[in-house]
Amino acid sequence: MANVILVVGEVADGKLVPLTAEMLGGARRLMGASGGSVACALIGSGVEAHAKDAIAFGADEALVVDDTALAEYNSDAYMQAITKVVEQAQPAIVLFGQTNLGRDLAPRLAFRLGTGVIMDTVELAMEGDRLHATRPAYGGNARAVNVVTTNPQIATVRAKSQDPLERDDARQGQVTKVDAAIDAGAVRLKVTDRKGMPAEGVRLEDADVVVSAGRGLGGPENFGVIEELAHALGGAVGASRAVCDLGWRPVSEQVGLTGKVVSPTLYIAVAISGASQHMAGCSGSKNIVAINKDADANIFKSARFGIVEDYAKVMKPLIEAVKQEKGS
Repeated sequence: MANVILVVGEVADGKLVPLTAEMLGGARRLMGASGGSVACALIGSGVEAHAKDAIAFGADEALVVDDTALAEYNSDAYMQAITKVVEQAQPAIVLFGQTNLGRDLAPRLAFRLGTGVIMDTVELAMEGDRLHATRPAYGGNARAVNVVTTNPQIATVRAKSQDPLERDDARQGQVTKVDAAIDAGAVRLKVTDRKGMPAEGVRLEDADVVVSAGRGLGGPENFGVIEELAHALGGAVGASRAVCDLGWRPVSEQVGLTGKVVSPTLYIAVAISGASQHMAGCSGSKNIVAINKDADANIFKSARFGIVEDYAKVMKPLIEAVKQEKGS
């Protein structure tokens, strides 16, 4: 059994990213009663304020690298920081989120340390001292169990695949500051500009409910009913690649193999055929509801509930039923 599991946490919009709490919960369950410890690395500028949050969600120790040179994510600078943290913590397992940071940094760290990495895992289990990580394969049509035979064992974890522990502000833990001593001369990348898409409501990756639509909607002017249903359910709007390629919706809403991977409790797919590339982005959803007029659409093979009908005849009554149920 691993003595130390290191969770690489993330902070966004002034708070701990929910996936960090999920990974801490998963790490605690992996550790079980072995007597080992769970550490959480927080890297960035102004992140020390969130160390107690990490401890409240299950970390025994928060390793903080707080430096103004880390205010913007930069692969070269963050690589220096995470390497110093790993040297200090000496973990047997390192968990990253399946986020932009995790996708970029985890493989780089694995190469640097001469070990392996398992990407986009949805289940974690320990057998002896080895992490057995399950990940989707063949576009989400199968699942493969992977093992890294060298240490540290590195994996990225998909959002919503692990349950966080209930926050406990009485939980005690140690906060350790790590001086990364960032070598500016070794930082080859430079962020010259950052453009963000204005977003309202819950982020697509964090949403418990996602309402997505495909090209079968007919045009961008018909997305009003999708937005209305998502709002009524307190969820987020998603889209297929075809929709985003046509410019009907921003790329930030794309769900699929080349878009975002979501794992909500409820995923409503409207006028989406269910191509394997799209299913790779939503196959981790706990419940998929499909609305499509084509009874032979592939989406129905993965759906728990299906409505074979033109979406135009379904959406208004569905929205009214949801509003009535919620009393709004």
